[in-house]
Amino acid sequence: MTQGNETSPPAEPAPPGVNPDVPHSARIYDYWLGGKDNFAADRQVGDAMVKAIPELRAMAAENRKFVHRAARDLVTEQGLRQFLDIGTGIPTRPNLHEIAQRLAPETRVVYVDNDPIVLVHARALMVSSEQGRSEYIAADIRRPASILSEKALLETLDLTQPVGLTLIAILMLLSDQDDPWALVAELRDAMPSGSVLAITHPTADFNPEAVGEAVASARSAGMTLVARTKDEVARFFGDWELLSPGIVPTSAWRPDAPVDNPEATYYWAGVARKP
Repeated sequence: MTQGNETSPPAEPAPPGVNPDVPHSARIYDYWLGGKDNFAADRQVGDAMVKAIPELRAMAAENRKFVHRAARDLVTEQGLRQFLDIGTGIPTRPNLHEIAQRLAPETRVVYVDNDPIVLVHARALMVSSEQGRSEYIAADIRRPASILSEKALLETLDLTQPVGLTLIAILMLLSDQDDPWALVAELRDAMPSGSVLAITHPTADFNPEAVGEAVASARSAGMTLVARTKDEVARFFGDWELLSPGIVPTSAWRPDAPVDNPEATYYWAGVARKP
């Protein structure tokens, strides 16, 4: 991941609905990626987490690389031409639709997030190819039915045809009390046969102490952040068939080049297909 700019202020003032004094995961992620759409509260929490895990910026970069590889493979190998990306975050080019539409210009993508600052940038940056379509809806993963019934989604995606459902570094923001497994199951059940689910999720499996410190930093700022085990991540896929190589560290999922130490990313990644 590229280094964040630890001193530069946001390029724009906070848009309506955004409290710059309350840290938000999308803006912290933007900070780690070197973006400017973050505030002092976001950088403070981001720095505390990086202090616990110095490799966090690289881990965030690996998540982006995973999205690119997964999109490429789902278009070329699975033949997918439509995606539903929930927990989009602040746009970072190339975005999922840009990767997919380079290979299949007719691809349609719907992005979902609940942060007003993401909405501001999504409308400006997520411009589709002429043949395809890209839409953004403001909604919360905690209410899957509201996402699936959204007019923009129904006008963009054909839910009778296979969909690539991507949940990248989003399920960590749901506590066990939210029952994220039931929420994901509701989304899975709405997808037709041939659909594919891609997930990345942080874990303490490789370094419990460091990850525990990072989680504590986030929680002390009022954020929900949950690291989960490989078995807990596997539950999100239900009875869908995991594609090779299964659930592995993010950098080890179909890498473009050999990876020396994939467990250094502290994230699990997996892709599964609905029978």
